[in-house]
Amino acid sequence: MSPSVTSSPLSVESLVVALEREAQTRGEGCGAVCSFVGVVRATHQGRSVTHLEYEAFAPLAEKTFALISGEAAEHFGGALVAIRHRVGRLQIGEASVVIAAAAAHRAEAFHACRYAIERVKQIAPVWKHEFFVDGHAWVEGAIADPADDEARRVALERACA
Repeated sequence: MSPSVTSSPLSVESLVVALEREAQTRGEGCGAVCSFVGVVRATHQGRSVTHLEYEAFAPLAEKTFALISGEAAEHFGGALVAIRHRVGRLQIGEASVVIAAAAAHRAEAFHACRYAIERVKQIAPVWKHEFFVDGHAWVEGAIADPADDEARRVALERACA
């Protein structure tokens, strides 16, 4: 599959196709694929957003995404998870993160996908700089330790809510 951190526009379709192809070669195969696309909003906390800029340390981010995928597989019946995050300047409506989860059954696919975005927000070394009509601000990024069992528990709880 393509790199996990990229400056190119993201496509959920190509990610789903690649993930589904891989899932068909494993176990029960692929009975469900769930996807999540995070897009740049026009407002944040009542302020008008003009654009965002994302930064990431790609080698560590890709290692973190692999860790998250492994955790999801462990908790959700061997689900396969693929995560792509965009870096650079993004305009309103552009995709910043795309996640796809494939599993034999829909419940596992839904839960694995939700778990993945919760963990990305918790532990991925990706930083967001928001630009507003009236200024700019860095948004606090991931602060949890990847080995923090409490953070994992919270992500699981949210994924299965």
